[in-house]
Amino acid sequence: MEAVAGRTRELVAERGPSSVGFYTTGQLFLEEYYTLGLIAHGGIGTNHVDGNTRLCTATAAAALKESFGCDGQPGSYTDIDHADTICLYGHNMAETQTVLWTRILDRLAGPNPPQLVCVDPRLTPVAEAARVHLAPRPGTNVMLMNALLREILDHGWVDRDYLEAHTVGFAELSKMLDGYTVERAAEVCGVPPSDLREAARIIGAAERLLSTVLQGFYQSHQATAAAVQVNNVHIVRGMLGKAGCGILQMNGQPTAQNTRECGADGDLPAFRNWSNDAHIADLARVWNIDPMDIPHYTSPTHAMQIMRYVEDGSIRFLYVTATNPAVSMPELRRMREILSQDRLFLVVQDIFLSETAQLADVVLPAATWGEKTGTFTNVDRTVHLSEKAVEPPGEARADLEILLDYARRLDLRDKDGAPLVKWRTAEEAFDGWRECTRGRPCDYTGLSYDKLRGGSGIQWPCNDEHPDGAEHIYVAGDFWSHPDHCESYGRDMVTGAPVEPSEYRSLNPDGKAILKAAEYLPPHEMPSEEFPFQLITGRTLYHFHTRTKTGRAPQLQAAAPEVWVEASAADAEEQGWTEGDLLRVTTPRGEVSARLRVSGIRQGVLFLPFHYGYWDTDAGHRPDGSDGRAANELTLTDWDPASKQPIFKTAAAAAHRIGAAEGPSLAPTTTGSRPVTTEVPATSGGPTALAEERFENTGAAR
Repeated sequence: MEAVAGRTRELVAERGPSSVGFYTTGQLFLEEYYTLGLIAHGGIGTNHVDGNTRLCTATAAAALKESFGCDGQPGSYTDIDHADTICLYGHNMAETQTVLWTRILDRLAGPNPPQLVCVDPRLTPVAEAARVHLAPRPGTNVMLMNALLREILDHGWVDRDYLEAHTVGFAELSKMLDGYTVERAAEVCGVPPSDLREAARIIGAAERLLSTVLQGFYQSHQATAAAVQVNNVHIVRGMLGKAGCGILQMNGQPTAQNTRECGADGDLPAFRNWSNDAHIADLARVWNIDPMDIPHYTSPTHAMQIMRYVEDGSIRFLYVTATNPAVSMPELRRMREILSQDRLFLVVQDIFLSETAQLADVVLPAATWGEKTGTFTNVDRTVHLSEKAVEPPGEARADLEILLDYARRLDLRDKDGAPLVKWRTAEEAFDGWRECTRGRPCDYTGLSYDKLRGGSGIQWPCNDEHPDGAEHIYVAGDFWSHPDHCESYGRDMVTGAPVEPSEYRSLNPDGKAILKAAEYLPPHEMPSEEFPFQLITGRTLYHFHTRTKTGRAPQLQAAAPEVWVEASAADAEEQGWTEGDLLRVTTPRGEVSARLRVSGIRQGVLFLPFHYGYWDTDAGHRPDGSDGRAANELTLTDWDPASKQPIFKTAAAAAHRIGAAEGPSLAPTTTGSRPVTTEVPATSGGPTALAEERFENTGAAR
């Protein structure tokens, strides 16, 4: 720790605060994120702070800011119990939020089951349960959403009174949708027009509509623009703020919501607006520092730009907490070169020796969740207390203890000379956070450890107005989008340029919901003769992120022991491939070798799970040669202009057989990777599904 703090002091003195960067996670506790944000923004004074939530939920936050002026989910998990229609956009909930999916299965098996609409290029368990499954070409989500919206408007399935009272931008949206016919969308997206019309009819006829969105939209081309159109569906239909009517712009990690709330991922604490001087002054008051000590000359630096600054040498110290960018970031060859630089002082705080930790100058062993105390908040704003169950092993310490030690060694002070970080325990840190949230949308002032003990969680805002929490927000069109109160003035969804405060005030002086239109633009990297496929990456039920935990659980590892590549039956037949063939998948950036699973994916698309790195290989790291297995060897350095989220789902790729099948792929047979025939024996993941070959060339299930 003296080396870590000492190098920080040296660099700040020699090169300034901008030579120091922090890259954190979605798996710490609220108290730890808030402490990290205070140290980085308020103490060191660096703007280079982000989390790996940039890779999975940055678009969720960006889309909510664009539509409602602020982060925070309009929906509640309880809406599942009341909705008559549930739409899942790019969200394979059966494999990413399995407990939540069982709640939907309960509804489907009970009286008055909801109708499901699924948008996904793969035949996932969600798609199989859906009334309508739309399987668009990767990168065409905005075209698809615009066509659905136009159908809704053309048929008058809108709440005119709600639009008049609570929204701005309807005329511009209506004008933008003029050219987005179902026929045009069917051609661009590769889905049957009848399915588009049926999906629009179901959405338009819904009396209680719930929508969820995840990586199929967030990690794809025009991510924010597509997610915003989902918000638009709910706004034009007036489906907000009441039971069964909500939007869940989902999270991919257990505490991703706290990363965003606490200022550890490219936002300022408690949803303060970095371009609002009054918000900066208020945060400085809470921290008892000068407002000019909080960097706010521009928005906090996003993760991909942090890596670029490391690459060019302006960042010389990078502190990575509970994440593994050497496997999870795009274009891994470049990432390994960046993280391996001699001039970079790399600190990794984690519970296992990950691929990134193997590159570090210092590794700080941390405690995992059951070995420490703290709070965490679900995607639907439900706050929980997690009590310490056992002592951490060896020299491992709670992340909060490590950060407090770091702050003490840096001797960070407020403007009165007192320690900047004023707490010593998790509960004291929570009390500090409560005060930081006072009067802000995510108001925690009515919560305490005692109040959270023994229950099943309380939804913020929890304050004098809502002493028991709030199941829904935006009730009766009451939004947090007033120019003086909002977290963000928004961005141009094509260029990413911030909207000026004066422009926002002119557009939305009364703080209404914003209907923001988006024109469809083709993906940046399209298939070609050399790279004829579109590559998408994603998850499997049996692993989490880069397998640092799940790969050590024998049952989970046995269920999905090695990487695989999915292709459609039509593509396999055309290429002469058979189930279990060893394929080499290539893009302009790298190559991966994987066994083929002939699955229910749309034609022209390849799928690779991104979980598989190299920590459990013989070499323990990415070996030389052509035997890469991490999907991000192939992904491109590109990101959404508004959310800055990397694009993992629109790379152009080629695939060639390099080895004959020695049996079927070991991909799980109980999930979205199930085979399209019954000839493949069951793996340890479960029995073989009796999947029908029911895909047309478009890939749409009938």
